[in-house]
Amino acid sequence: MMKDLKINIILLFFILIFGTGGYMFVEGSSIIDSLYMTIITITTVGFEETFPLSPVGRLFTMFLIIVGVGFVLYVFSQITESVVEGGLKKTLRRVKMEKKMAKLTDHFIVCGFGRIGNVICDILKENDTPLLVIENNSDLIQPILDRGFLVLEGEAADDDVLLSAGVKNARGLIAVASSDADNVYISLTARGINPDLYIMARSSGKSGAETKLLRSGADKVISPYFIGGTRMAQLVLRPTVVDFLDLTIGVGELGLRLEELFLSEKSTFVGKTLMDSGIRKKHDLIVVAIKRTSGEMLFNPNFNATFEAEDTLVVLGDQENIQA
Repeated sequence: MMKDLKINIILLFFILIFGTGGYMFVEGSSIIDSLYMTIITITTVGFEETFPLSPVGRLFTMFLIIVGVGFVLYVFSQITESVVEGGLKKTLRRVKMEKKMAKLTDHFIVCGFGRIGNVICDILKENDTPLLVIENNSDLIQPILDRGFLVLEGEAADDDVLLSAGVKNARGLIAVASSDADNVYISLTARGINPDLYIMARSSGKSGAETKLLRSGADKVISPYFIGGTRMAQLVLRPTVVDFLDLTIGVGELGLRLEELFLSEKSTFVGKTLMDSGIRKKHDLIVVAIKRTSGEMLFNPNFNATFEAEDTLVVLGDQENIQA
């Protein structure tokens, strides 16, 4: 709507130039008198003419009325509609959002705000992770804004939309569109723009869907139906284990949390063994696993395991101790 309003205002400006130039050429009047005559003509105000019109000037005035009056009334109605229906407020909010999007970096792009995308956004927000939503359903845009999320309306598989979402500077993309085909196109397009982007895609679980998504560029493919079925079975077979994991994945009653800690090359832990690091004694944290840069995972590492640069530690402990 704002785009159409801008175009109308530009056209109105050209009509003013056309009318002013026409009176100056036909009647030889000054620019102020000509502009005044143009405005009172196209707005149908009908104030007294500043100079007498020649026959040619009268013909020009009639032409200007035919061309300009209807258009001016239409522009004024559009402006009134924008103000009355809150369009101006929405436009200002969108401009503000575009400025925020331009500053986004190291963020996640969530493609699709269905039931799964909704949950993903909530969890990312709880963990203070910057994110942006791409949604093609115009009816969902305002609810997404009301939730406090940055949103871009459009098709996530479109190059321009992904570029506007800052895909080149993003940390990752999560494709949770309603169909496998949409997620394949999204992954393929995003991978083509940013070869280093981490891409996670939702799968319907249908035969061949995961393979196609991986071929299109997804790093990780998740099937909510498989996960849901597995979780329900585990709750029946191992309810206490599942309850414990629920408490540690989020901050629960135990106050414990499972968290990832990345060791940079400057980390004081690099080169030290698990025992020498003092991570258990000083910070009261349990190292559940160590993931090497090669992808190797050491579960329940012994005290002689040595930390290496760019290792990722999976630790269990109090949130305050993890932050420390």
